[in-house]
Amino acid sequence: MSAQTEADLLATVPSGLFIGGEWREASTGATFDVIDPATGEVIKRIADASAADGMAALDAAVAAGPGWAATAPRERAEILRRTFDLLQQRIDEVALVMTLEMGKPLAEARGEIAYGGEFLRWFGEEAVRIAGRYGSNPEGTGRMIVSQRPVGPCYLITPWNFPLAMATRKIAPALAAGCTVVIKPAELTPLTTLFLVSLFVEAGLPAGVINVITTTSSGTVSEPIIADPRLRKLSFTGSTPVGRRLLKQAADNVLRTSMELGGNAPFVVFGDADLGKAVDGAMLAKFRNIGQACTAANRFIVHRSVADEFAARVTARTRELRVGRGTDDDVTIGPLINEAAIDKAQSLVSDAVARGANLLIGGSAVDGPGTFYEPTVLSGVQAGSEILREEIFGPVLSIVPFDSEDDAVRLANDTEYGLVSYVFTADLARGQRMIDRLETGMMGLNVGVVSNAAAPFGGVKQSGVGREGGLEGIHEYLETKYTLTPDPFA
Repeated sequence: MSAQTEADLLATVPSGLFIGGEWREASTGATFDVIDPATGEVIKRIADASAADGMAALDAAVAAGPGWAATAPRERAEILRRTFDLLQQRIDEVALVMTLEMGKPLAEARGEIAYGGEFLRWFGEEAVRIAGRYGSNPEGTGRMIVSQRPVGPCYLITPWNFPLAMATRKIAPALAAGCTVVIKPAELTPLTTLFLVSLFVEAGLPAGVINVITTTSSGTVSEPIIADPRLRKLSFTGSTPVGRRLLKQAADNVLRTSMELGGNAPFVVFGDADLGKAVDGAMLAKFRNIGQACTAANRFIVHRSVADEFAARVTARTRELRVGRGTDDDVTIGPLINEAAIDKAQSLVSDAVARGANLLIGGSAVDGPGTFYEPTVLSGVQAGSEILREEIFGPVLSIVPFDSEDDAVRLANDTEYGLVSYVFTADLARGQRMIDRLETGMMGLNVGVVSNAAAPFGGVKQSGVGREGGLEGIHEYLETKYTLTPDPFA
């Protein structure tokens, strides 16, 4: 694709803040650069919001709140559906914007749009199914009415690694429930969200229902929004340390919170597993999105009887991966998001090798331009290695052998995180036991990808609170109200 074509597309992406239905510059006039991690070049300059801009966005959301809450569920649903349709029509454009700002291959960007778009369709369908209850109380002295109401204005903070799906996964249930929102995309990948919001506008969304602030001063802008008593909901996807700080801030006003935080997913392969399927699952669970996913498998816990063969097979498959700019044909591994990500991957690999791990392939950064790291496989990773404790967020596959089911469970649960786990076994009873024994909010049994708009996404322990997606997702944006009335027949 030509540089001119890319430039023409980027020129159509809004560069301002979106507040009260209007695109505007930052109040200070400040801007910041969005960088293509594959080249290190500036691809667009956009507005850099101040704390005052953040409060203006909250003002707009609060003002629009009553009207949107009173909007018929069917109308809210139709706007979500129209946005879904527009997204499908513009999939190639949105995918290219995503690839340019984040680096993932175009095929994966299209896949993210297919996945992320489903939240618009799913929650559009759920908007008209918000239900309550009516019935006699146990004593027969009155009637109980249980209803659901929108929680109120919401502040949504999204990460850089899935800029489309993380936005739709938060915006769609909020709008379906009747809430207005302020969304702050990550400063590294704000363009996809800006493009998405322009589609909401085209679909007929009323002014003030969605407000977007892009900023390089996340803490400065976010703190007064979270401290404002008019805000009633905070949803964040990102690192566990940042999530902990936000939970502390949210506590002062007893905000409803959804926190989708870090992960350190175990990928357990038993000796009876179909190794072909296990390797296929491993490639998806590890290298999708260049390994930059909270659901990425980090610790491959493989039965000693098949560990060598598994290592040989994944190494052969890893050798076939092609590193390059995501816009190029046949590229399967794009750049890491920045230099800090390369430094972290290199540090974890070096520590593992120093402790006795075998480096089977990769293990080094790729000469620039761009922030590329070789797809890497390590076997025989030793206990105490940092790579077993920290979230890698890169294309590094680490193999640890085990001898018994109890050993596998112990290794898998030996982490502060509990987002997702993967298990490959031909033994159905063992699979059922692992469902019960592994301390994660999600699990893939003989599959390497679990995310789906119709399923509840979320973790336990330090991986967060709340669920996004599924029947559960919309309830994160609803309050339950109970009313007792006298017995009408008394």
